[in-house]
Amino acid sequence: MEKAIEFFRSRQGYAQLKELKQGGVHTDTIRKLLQQGIIRKVKPGLYKLSDLEELPETRMVEICLSMPLAVVCLHSALHYHNLTPVQSPQLMVALPRESKPGSILPDQVQIYFFTGKNHRVGIEDVQTQTGLIRIYNPEKTIVDCFRYRNKLGLDLAIEGLKNYLARLQHDTGKLIDYARQGRMFNVMRPYLDTLIRV
Repeated sequence: MEKAIEFFRSRQGYAQLKELKQGGVHTDTIRKLLQQGIIRKVKPGLYKLSDLEELPETRMVEICLSMPLAVVCLHSALHYHNLTPVQSPQLMVALPRESKPGSILPDQVQIYFFTGKNHRVGIEDVQTQTGLIRIYNPEKTIVDCFRYRNKLGLDLAIEGLKNYLARLQHDTGKLIDYARQGRMFNVMRPYLDTLIRV
């Protein structure tokens, strides 16, 4: 049992069933750890140590472990990058349009299906205290918020843009490049013109 617990600790408290089996941890040991409350099931095939501290990014880490192609996006990414103080009640993640997320999803997760290049560009791998998350960078996030303005609200997209441009460290050229790539430049241009002029 100690070997299994150390296996979890070496992976920041998380392990997938296939990893455990490859590491020589027997399924009987996993069952005992579950029964004793030492570990708990996050979703089928993914387990975590029960005593792990819940941090703001915990849900993001768990969804990225559960779904290898998932990328934190839109309102959730905007909040993570401190571009809005309001946290989304649901964790928003992007998947490639052709992928199948499976029938069992973690609670309070909202999936958006992005087309090929729109899914692939702007991804950052961020190592947090809890584990690795995949998230769109601030510039890509703002462009995506404008793309989904009818669902999320135009106010959220404008707020993100305004807060981004107010930062000392911002890259207007990079933002415009993502807007052009995502065919959102014409939509964003009036707001960019106004905010940059101010």
